[in-house]
Amino acid sequence: MLELPESTAIARQINDHLTGKIISGIKILQTPHRFAFFYGEQDKFAEYLEGQTITGAVAQGGMVQIDTQDSMIALNDGAYPRYYDDAKKFPKKHQFAVFFDDETGIFVSIQMYGGITVAPKGNCTESYYLSSSTKPNPLTEGFTYAYFRSLYPGAGKKLSAKAFLATQQRIPGLGNGVLQDILWDAGIDPRFPMQDASEEDFRILYGSVNKIIKEMTAKGGRDTERDLFGQKGNYVTQLSKNSLNEPCIRCGYEIHKANYMGGTIYFCEHCQRRTRQ
Repeated sequence: MLELPESTAIARQINDHLTGKIISGIKILQTPHRFAFFYGEQDKFAEYLEGQTITGAVAQGGMVQIDTQDSMIALNDGAYPRYYDDAKKFPKKHQFAVFFDDETGIFVSIQMYGGITVAPKGNCTESYYLSSSTKPNPLTEGFTYAYFRSLYPGAGKKLSAKAFLATQQRIPGLGNGVLQDILWDAGIDPRFPMQDASEEDFRILYGSVNKIIKEMTAKGGRDTERDLFGQKGNYVTQLSKNSLNEPCIRCGYEIHKANYMGGTIYFCEHCQRRTRQ
């Protein structure tokens, strides 16, 4: 899934390689997909985009926003863009395509589920986009410890570490994938009850959020995800499908997985605390 490190890397690649390209056409749902969600006036997507020039891109949390002079495209969750510079290699299956007048194109394929928004610039009212684009994230100066601490809803609220960090868009772009290494670095199990956390626990967690997301971003994303050109990121994940049943690099114990809160979590029983010490 697109999370902050990947959306930042892809936005950078669009700025470097696609700025100035002119959109000649689009295609919606070449391949039907039950969980491809489109936001905006779908019958006006072509009107909004055709003839427009790519002016740049920006990461909005886990969303990739692609701008033209007058409009924007926003991709989120499993809506992965891939750029092809050879028309002979264009994929036959995709859920959204943007064709350029130089016979290149971006093709978006949905992994599990994903959202695609097209709207006039400055006119997007989709709630997920507004949340992602207005809140501080760990790559911005506004993501201070005081701000991070304020995200916890208060005494008496029962939230696990995973629920605190990766739900309710508290930290846009921090999802279940990025979460794993953050909690491993902090020494906290995803199921740790945050109502039992000390102030020091919050400070350690804040430090790990900043450290891991910045490292992932600097290395072009995680090795479990792909960029605009289909290349894997250079950040080696410590807790992911790639490390399952392998020894933890910190203590040598085996990495395990479990189903939790509708998704898979990875953890080291030796390194990560599940209860307050």
